[in-house]
Amino acid sequence: MIREPVTLPQRPRISMRSSARFFHLVDAIARAHEPTTTQLTALERSYNSTGEFLSACPEFQGDLIQIHAHGSRQLGTIVRPRDGSREGFDIDLIARLASGARRKYEGEHGPALLLDRLHRALSRYADAHGLRLHRWERCATLEYAEGMCADIAPVIDSPLLAAPFGETHGLLPDRELRLFDSTNPRGYAKHFDLAATISPNFTAVMSFSEAMDSVTRAEVTPLPAAQEVFDRLLCRLVQLLKLHRNVAFGIAQGSQDMAPSSVFLTTLAAMAYAVEAPQPHESPLELLLDIVERMPLHFERIPRPDGSEEWILPNPSALRDNLAASMNSHGARQEAFFSWHQRLIGDLKRILHAIENHEGLDVLIKALEGAFGPRCAVAIQQDQTQRRQSSRAEGRVTLISSAAAAPVSVAARPHTYFGR
Repeated sequence: MIREPVTLPQRPRISMRSSARFFHLVDAIARAHEPTTTQLTALERSYNSTGEFLSACPEFQGDLIQIHAHGSRQLGTIVRPRDGSREGFDIDLIARLASGARRKYEGEHGPALLLDRLHRALSRYADAHGLRLHRWERCATLEYAEGMCADIAPVIDSPLLAAPFGETHGLLPDRELRLFDSTNPRGYAKHFDLAATISPNFTAVMSFSEAMDSVTRAEVTPLPAAQEVFDRLLCRLVQLLKLHRNVAFGIAQGSQDMAPSSVFLTTLAAMAYAVEAPQPHESPLELLLDIVERMPLHFERIPRPDGSEEWILPNPSALRDNLAASMNSHGARQEAFFSWHQRLIGDLKRILHAIENHEGLDVLIKALEGAFGPRCAVAIQQDQTQRRQSSRAEGRVTLISSAAAAPVSVAARPHTYFGR
């Protein structure tokens, strides 16, 4: 078993000023890739409408007990899709069935029957609202008018008594529609929330007023509470990873897509954060770089007789679910991950060098754009304009402010979403 795929060189000390500047820029970039207030409202409206419809469908009468969100919108790690042809965001939904429904879907045809019923119900909804519906191996996708897509998957409750987060464990049709796979989206969200609420151990602490200077967020109607999840340091880190991955790999090209999956990156980041956050770090940027560098230490690499490797990353809430399974399709994807990881480290250090050495806004924006895409340049320029206007009103002038979107540990509130 191989456990140390990367070397961890000694890093020069990073000033608090540079860390603060970096996180202010990160916050501006992340906000530019999050849904607007209007998009959040449309997202919630479509979410509730679809959930209300499914709850009344005869196909699931007496079995459907909840419709709930999961994935990036649930965790607060949502970013714009890799597909640059649309402005809408994607949301993942679970149609949760009671454990007693398992009896209706026993046998080798049970998973296919469950997906057939979901697709039939959603077809009526799509026809009634003029939407496109796509059927996939284990879910169905609705395309809404606002450019948003919703992936809806059926999960049957199947609690496990002696397992982490076992009370929310469930069963999902496998890709061949012959068996049910272990899954636990609600348990995964709890696991991520537990990691995200760990308070970082910073030895050089900024005051709260310095940390949050000029960082304002609009009130929105939550699904779930948007501010609560978007402002956490771990969420910002995952957004950063996903944005960089999207730029590095470009638009997905079917079976030729070499990009690591979002759940693979999110889980590695959460595991690394849970280990590194309690350790002493001088600044948030020191912590971020340690997390990024150590991410590959948190999955197993098992040599195969043919010289290839099997990667294993157990789902922390459903241990039979290997979140690294998609990385085992062929060696090129594994090699692409390590190449991307080194590029990410290099890009972060390049940005830091531009900040530390006061190389100017043009140089910094070019480095940011190369790492996180063209939208970030517009976001930084707009942010700088707003700060100049604010500074003039206060009778002072600033270039790149040292104010940071500093980490704020926010205790996760329980979410009920839609359900009965």
